[in-house]
Amino acid sequence: MFSRQEIVKHLKEMRHYIIFSSVIFLAGLVFGATNTGLHDYINSQIDSLRKVAQTIQTSENPTLGFLVFIFLNNTIKAILVMYLGLFLGIVPLFFLSINGMVIGYIIGLEAENGGGHLFDLIVKGLLPHGILEIPAILVACAYGLRFGALMFQGAGALVLKREGWGAKFERLMVRSVPMMVILTVTLFIAALIESTITPWLLSL
Repeated sequence: MFSRQEIVKHLKEMRHYIIFSSVIFLAGLVFGATNTGLHDYINSQIDSLRKVAQTIQTSENPTLGFLVFIFLNNTIKAILVMYLGLFLGIVPLFFLSINGMVIGYIIGLEAENGGGHLFDLIVKGLLPHGILEIPAILVACAYGLRFGALMFQGAGALVLKREGWGAKFERLMVRSVPMMVILTVTLFIAALIESTITPWLLSL
């Protein structure tokens, strides 16, 4: 199950779903940066995170608090989108779109304000942890989309009385377990970077 060759092989099989996840995420990013009609909704999402951040900031150990919050928040969501994709892939599609729009909105807002800190925002604020976090989220959503596609295929197999769907579903479930472990470790490292190195870089 945890064979490196098997994991790499399955990722190659998943490449179309990973590419599709990337396209949806990038579309959300562009949409969030250019569509002012969504700003109120995105602001409400950011405000809720800001309130949590303020609470953590006043705790005895803010760094540890941010690490735990970021790790649990990202990991729980990543695992959920993997398996809630069973509901026809709707959850991962929504998750990709929203995350893309939030990042696009933040970048677009900075650009509208003159872009003086745009380099710092991207290179110091997003890239250090995002280089791990974003691919992890894309892969998690790709698995969710694959589960959704399998459910469509299952409905077709039931109607047309085709065999073999159960074996495909079982294999995807088995292959998702090592990927879930890999994503958890990756998101922990990303959370560690975001809670320690990212604030330090932004303070320079």
